[in-house]
Amino acid sequence: MTALGGCLSLVTLVAAGILLRATVSLYSYSGHGKRPMFGDFEAQRHWQEVTVNLPIADWYRNTTDNDLLYWGLDYPPLTAYHSFLVGKWAQLQDPKFVELHKSRGITNQGHKRFMRNTVLLADLLIYIPAVLLACHAVRKTIHRESATGVDLLFMATAILYPGQLLIDNGHFQYNNISLGFAAVAIAAILRNRNLLGAFFFVLALNYKQMELYHALPFFFYLLASCFKSTKGFSLGSALWKLIKLGALVVATFAVLWSPWLGSVDSALQVLHRVFPVARGVFEDKVSNVWCIVNVFVKLRNFDNAHMAIVCLTCTLFAVLPSCVHLLFHSTSKRNFLLALANSALGFFLFSFQVHEKSILLAALPITLLFPPLSSPVLLVPADRYL
Repeated sequence: MTALGGCLSLVTLVAAGILLRATVSLYSYSGHGKRPMFGDFEAQRHWQEVTVNLPIADWYRNTTDNDLLYWGLDYPPLTAYHSFLVGKWAQLQDPKFVELHKSRGITNQGHKRFMRNTVLLADLLIYIPAVLLACHAVRKTIHRESATGVDLLFMATAILYPGQLLIDNGHFQYNNISLGFAAVAIAAILRNRNLLGAFFFVLALNYKQMELYHALPFFFYLLASCFKSTKGFSLGSALWKLIKLGALVVATFAVLWSPWLGSVDSALQVLHRVFPVARGVFEDKVSNVWCIVNVFVKLRNFDNAHMAIVCLTCTLFAVLPSCVHLLFHSTSKRNFLLALANSALGFFLFSFQVHEKSILLAALPITLLFPPLSSPVLLVPADRYL
């Protein structure tokens, strides 16, 4: 295929991805008209209402104007900043979209169209370019022998993955942003841009704490890469790489969390909201190990703190072998992707307070591992989601 033909195919693929998402967006969303909480669509809108109307110190705090029992903000700071930006945009469109208290449960076509467009914009600016970048990195570093047709199918599988499309553009969420940052981080790691990869992974983690599912493979791979070099081992060079990496991670966290770092109480309140142990071991509709065990042993009768320890122990047993393996094979990009997939699946099956959407974290690296498979195998999983 010529360069022009490849470019046209890529543009057509992206256009198809946007068109399909826009079509799904025409339908209803989670919680529409269902009082008193109205579903995840209202949660995202309410966070916009809170962030544009209240001082930043009150975003995660229970106040007379911020009832945490009504969709209190429970994601890290980058989600809050994104909600603030979208909320400001909403005020320009129609101040009633985010009017304090009075906008709860707002349901009209103008607001629905606005919210749907914000997700499409995130798809177009972040998720789709990031996934294509990750596909390109995989093509250059792991699957160098694949044919053009397989490459197009590979990218189509990533862009048109039904899980992300239905959850974000149908149900209504912004998983595309954290997944996009994670995809850029993966692409950077595969291209040996470790500092850039660490930076984008910190962004992903600070948008949604679910990215902890990918954290251990990133940690072990980056740690091993500091102490391995094609030019021979040097302790000084290894320590300098480690210091630079650690400084970048700490500095990025510090900047993102700076509004709450002036007070220990404020920082702890954010952490309390981001990691709500009191909610219980699993959500009602998650098909993981604890949901199955609960059929025989009612886990909600156990203390949440004790269950959190049990979940952590089981999760570490499931994910650590593939992560520790990276310490001895840090140059294997394929092993890195396999560890990401294994870690995400391990967390989904065994960790505490798992959500249905968490399966998207396993789907991302698994999708990037698709090229060695034949076309029919690729199509079957996609068909099962439709």
